[in-house]
Amino acid sequence: MSLTAVINSAELLVRRCLDGDVSAYRLLYDRYSKAMYNTALRIVNSAADAEDILQEAFTDAFLQLKSFENKSTFGAWLKQIVVYKSINFLKKKRISFLDMENTGDMPDTGEEETIWYTVDTIKASIKELPDGYRTVLSLSLFEGYDHEEIAETLGLAHSTVRSQYIRGKQKLITLLKIRAAHEQ
Repeated sequence: MSLTAVINSAELLVRRCLDGDVSAYRLLYDRYSKAMYNTALRIVNSAADAEDILQEAFTDAFLQLKSFENKSTFGAWLKQIVVYKSINFLKKKRISFLDMENTGDMPDTGEEETIWYTVDTIKASIKELPDGYRTVLSLSLFEGYDHEEIAETLGLAHSTVRSQYIRGKQKLITLLKIRAAHEQ
């Protein structure tokens, strides 16, 4: 099925939902739940919390379906809801983001080695990162947010997000090297 067909299919399902077709809700959920769960999991780092966020996001999306205006795809609209719910969850838990503004930015040395890691190794290492680093890296690397969008979404200064990103990336590289050394 082509991308256009998938998008048109999702738009058709949205229209069917708005017309009261209960089975269309289930089809939308089945189509998008796994990707949205993974998005939430990358941000909150807890399977149970990601599942709760997923359910809340779908509930809100279905209740607000009339406000979906096809300015973007349904999947992109839903993903935005999941990301905001995940971030709000972290804020409610009072996950602290280290304020690096006073410590100055760490220079990006550009001295990164090219080493290949398995997806499982990378995922496991990302889970070990402190919450602030993990959230900023996940939003940037997996969700495609730029630093300005992350700063606005998290309510942080751009310099703090940049520092979190650089330090998180450095910490991730360190964790990956440690894992690689233990595997040899």
